[in-house]
Amino acid sequence: MPATSRVAQHFGWPLLVLAVLGLTSMGIGAQTSLATALDDYLRVQTAGLPGTVAFQIGQLDRHARLAACNAFEPFLPSGSRLWGNTTIGVRCLAPGRWTVYVPVQIRISGNYLVAARQLAPGQVVGAADLLPQSGDLGALPASVLTDPAQAIGKTTRQGVAAGQPLRSELLGAAWAVQQGQSVKLLSSGAGFTVSNEGKALNNAVEGQVAQVRTASGQVISGIARQGGIVEVNY
Repeated sequence: MPATSRVAQHFGWPLLVLAVLGLTSMGIGAQTSLATALDDYLRVQTAGLPGTVAFQIGQLDRHARLAACNAFEPFLPSGSRLWGNTTIGVRCLAPGRWTVYVPVQIRISGNYLVAARQLAPGQVVGAADLLPQSGDLGALPASVLTDPAQAIGKTTRQGVAAGQPLRSELLGAAWAVQQGQSVKLLSSGAGFTVSNEGKALNNAVEGQVAQVRTASGQVISGIARQGGIVEVNY
């Protein structure tokens, strides 16, 4: 799904500017550079987000007393994210060293995927199971899926209601082997490899155990591999 055009916007500068002006009138300068540093940081850091991004910088804590600064270093505090309501830290590197935390709201207008219909646990997701919706991605979990390629071919870990936003944690890897599928059984040991055919008795992703019933009726367990292969090592 192609990303939409990107237009960064500001809503909160007046609040910050008021704070800046108030501090400047107290003889504390260089706050415009703090605003510029925040603006530059947010523009660069949100460049890779899907959709159209707008950010609103909130007001500094009214108790904040910032000394003059010539070098600002914005950063994302541990546990914060560039999504929705968040906090950006700004360090002053010179001449003194101090840190301030600024509230920021990041809105992301774009498309995301919802289930077009009820999806059962273990179901393989196809293109017809997906429906694009438009909205503020910043109000949704960061794991929401925005590209059909992120979902098609994967399996649901649990039931998903129609209209529910699809998140990465709801989906698992595609089945390497599906129940009822004709599979190739590769048995190997010291100095030998034997290939046989059989029917898979359960679904399994790459690396999981799959049981296979051979033509003779014997049930053998092995490791599922992509391409309908089950490996058995002796």
